[in-house]
Amino acid sequence: MNQPYKIPGKTQIGHVHLKVANLKRSMEFYCDLLGFEVTTLYGTEAAFISAGGYHHHIGLNTWYSKDAPPAPLHSAGLFHTAILYPTRKDLAFIYQRLTDAGKTFTGFADHGVSEALYLNDPDGNGVELYYDRPKEEWKYDKDGRIIMYTEALNIESLLDELKDQGM
Repeated sequence: MNQPYKIPGKTQIGHVHLKVANLKRSMEFYCDLLGFEVTTLYGTEAAFISAGGYHHHIGLNTWYSKDAPPAPLHSAGLFHTAILYPTRKDLAFIYQRLTDAGKTFTGFADHGVSEALYLNDPDGNGVELYYDRPKEEWKYDKDGRIIMYTEALNIESLLDELKDQGM
């Protein structure tokens, strides 16, 4: 055990499983608004949802949390679930969709390596919707570490992605 273990480079986070107070309300947010598809339902207690036919990216259940209040803000637990969009245009589209639906954002950020929108789901769980810039555009410090930061997101530039398609 002298050598530190390093997780295999192609390892991925497979899914997140959330305790929710109201399954119908959560499915309206994640499926009807964000566009995830239901892959499996367990009655009125749990749903597994995905993008693109994967068995599930998000699990939603009320097994221990039916009708429960949101977790306290200043307590240990999930900070946010991050949903990676394949293109900047896709991020612009979901921004416009959420804005049109009257959803409230909790923040917007340019992190250098990515651009992100932040909001809460109906149970107060943080949700980050983001797009990664191409790796070739990332900047590194003299030690080879990725330079990340939090600056204001240029929403107008993001929305320019939709102008080319007449959206």
